[in-house]
Amino acid sequence: MARQDFVFTSESVSEGHPDKVCDLISDSVLDAYLAADPQARVALETLVTTQKVVLAGEVRGPDHVLASLEEVARERIRQIGYEQSGFHWRDADVEVLVHGQSADIAQGVDAADDKAEGAGDQGIMFGYACRETDGLMPAPIYYSHRILADLAAARHDGRAAGLGPDSKSQVTVRYQNGAPVGAESIVLSTQHDEAMSSADVEALVRPYITDALPDGWISNETEFHINPTGRFVIGGPEGDTGLTGRKIIVDTYGGAAPHGGGAFSGKDPTKVDRSAAYASRYLAKNVVAAGLADKCTIQLSYAIGIAKPLSLYVDTQGTGQVDEAMLEKVLADIMDLTPQGIREHLSLNRPIYARTAAYGHFGRDPEADGGFSWEKTDLVGSLQRAVS
Repeated sequence: MARQDFVFTSESVSEGHPDKVCDLISDSVLDAYLAADPQARVALETLVTTQKVVLAGEVRGPDHVLASLEEVARERIRQIGYEQSGFHWRDADVEVLVHGQSADIAQGVDAADDKAEGAGDQGIMFGYACRETDGLMPAPIYYSHRILADLAAARHDGRAAGLGPDSKSQVTVRYQNGAPVGAESIVLSTQHDEAMSSADVEALVRPYITDALPDGWISNETEFHINPTGRFVIGGPEGDTGLTGRKIIVDTYGGAAPHGGGAFSGKDPTKVDRSAAYASRYLAKNVVAAGLADKCTIQLSYAIGIAKPLSLYVDTQGTGQVDEAMLEKVLADIMDLTPQGIREHLSLNRPIYARTAAYGHFGRDPEADGGFSWEKTDLVGSLQRAVS
């Protein structure tokens, strides 16, 4: 029997965290290629350290985009807000080590007269949804993201002047009878100007934390740890090396649900590490939104070069209103889960990825241009009819 009374913690990191700087640059490169050619292929990693940016990977797309990658990286760093001596958008050394896609990989993925488009790699992908928040996400990660997203917006528009781009949050949520009811503890570490004291930082950020959480979640028993080291002036890549793909639990469900084998950022949607993880979330969210379960975990698996998924697994953790084996059959019928089918159903061959790289790939609102299309709940009616 599942525990009903417990505490659970998740963390988030801001757009200025060194690893997120890398995710944002990698996804900005992907967007540049998809804007020029919706069929472009990209598998790109970014590394950052003091005054240094390295782009490495393989691509297939227009040559003029390759020539622009240094500019793409500098502009993203400028937008994040790095203008410090140890990491400046204008002065950092940017090295581009990018080459053409392997012909061996391409022949496995590309469609041909006698072959459907195959998966870009083998792997397992998970999707999850639950009723804990309006976004059908686990509460700890949902509110950890919200705190940092709100602070970033305030920093960009001047309301939080004095804060730097690099920050981390962590929210421990108290559950009673299986439902989230309050904040047990909150940790926030944020880069700040040298002139600011710890008291100054806490006074500035506390209202944003309070506003990000549901009413009544903060009590006299809630523990706050604001900049617990006491000082956080040196931050970002000047203080720590960053690399694409190192924050996969931040990107997904904060540890409240499984994560598959791969990261997302810098990968075009032929890579099922990304597209099938989005499809899994899409299906799980629609199952919960349709009232068929209070929690839903979905796993998909693929083999490189093979179009059809090897498996589809559904687990509603004892909350389902219909048999899980039936849901597996219905979901396989209701959506084409081949790589091409996923890309077409969710319209993934668009430049919509830089916006996903910070503050979570899931639990966001679908956008008019197709961004976060996997957060739509447009399968609810079809699911309800199929199981009735």
